[in-house]
Amino acid sequence: MPRPIQATIHTAALRHNLDRMRRAAPDAKVWAVVKANAYGHGIERVFDGLRGADGFALLDLAEAQRVRALGWRGPVLLLEGVFEARDLELCSRLGLWHTVHCDEQIDMLATHKTHVPHRVFLKLNSGMNRLGFTPQRLRAAWTRLAALPQVDEISFVTHFSDADTADGIDAQLAVFNEATRDLPGERSLSNSAASLRHGGDAAVRADWIRPGIAVYGSSPDHPQHDIAHWDLRPTMTLATRIIAVQHLQRGDTVGYGSSFVAPGPLRIGVAACGYADGYPRHCGTGTPVLVQGVRTRLVGRVSMDMIAVDLSPAPQAGFGSEVTLWGRAANGAVLPIDEPAQSAGTLGYELMCALAQRVPVSVDR
Repeated sequence: MPRPIQATIHTAALRHNLDRMRRAAPDAKVWAVVKANAYGHGIERVFDGLRGADGFALLDLAEAQRVRALGWRGPVLLLEGVFEARDLELCSRLGLWHTVHCDEQIDMLATHKTHVPHRVFLKLNSGMNRLGFTPQRLRAAWTRLAALPQVDEISFVTHFSDADTADGIDAQLAVFNEATRDLPGERSLSNSAASLRHGGDAAVRADWIRPGIAVYGSSPDHPQHDIAHWDLRPTMTLATRIIAVQHLQRGDTVGYGSSFVAPGPLRIGVAACGYADGYPRHCGTGTPVLVQGVRTRLVGRVSMDMIAVDLSPAPQAGFGSEVTLWGRAANGAVLPIDEPAQSAGTLGYELMCALAQRVPVSVDR
């Protein structure tokens, strides 16, 4: 028998979450963001669940080729644009739309030989200070692009740095609106947090929204709101089984460093999952897990291949019992990925993307 750990991708949950984001912005078109191999889920595995989107947004040409190979003929957007001039040849061949965020990318377009002009998204740095033209330089960039025969339609895009916090989006939205005032073209503004927290404002929704993490069943503003608040469903479950049971007495310790000391008699289960599977090593005692769908806790340190869980809340559990690290248990109980991520001092994004190659993955259609 193979080691009992298993990840499952839930197609119905992907469809539900995509629909939830569409309901957050009913007048906007929706990019399904599948960068980082669809946030660790696998582009091929999520395609059926996300094919109801209006377009796919991603980072690199290899991902774009995979989306086209799946039969997608709609818009595909390169969120960081091209990295060298020859990338534009593949953009032409695959019909890719691409972001333009710097002068060097305009220079590449100016020397590109193509019979089909490109659709580009001109990026404004509205305050996040990663990619994009400053407000003072955006119009000059637009003028250069508009004069190129290699460019067809020019749209506009920016990214909110604080949509998930109390600082909000007002300052950046004002910068964007002023910088793009009277310039023709579609707009794309809202990530998951902006769509859910500020989606009531039509100016925020614009023409396209770009939901990423919410589509994959993680709350964009956890712990302020959980996925139940936003009506999102887990799209990835990581589950394993108990492979041993230990009976501890007062003073017994668990795992490396003896970081957990039993306060009294305690029954623990040893489960086949560790940091080599992508489970965060920084998850400590108290990190929530589900055993047979019952909420309990991790005890001791995470090892390379094993963790220990407190079986007190699940006295019937034993060898072979199901342990859900995140996602949906067999009885329907849910442990949002945001909770173990918070215990590890990180975000659900990282846990999804860090799923190890040795973990087998199935698709629940």
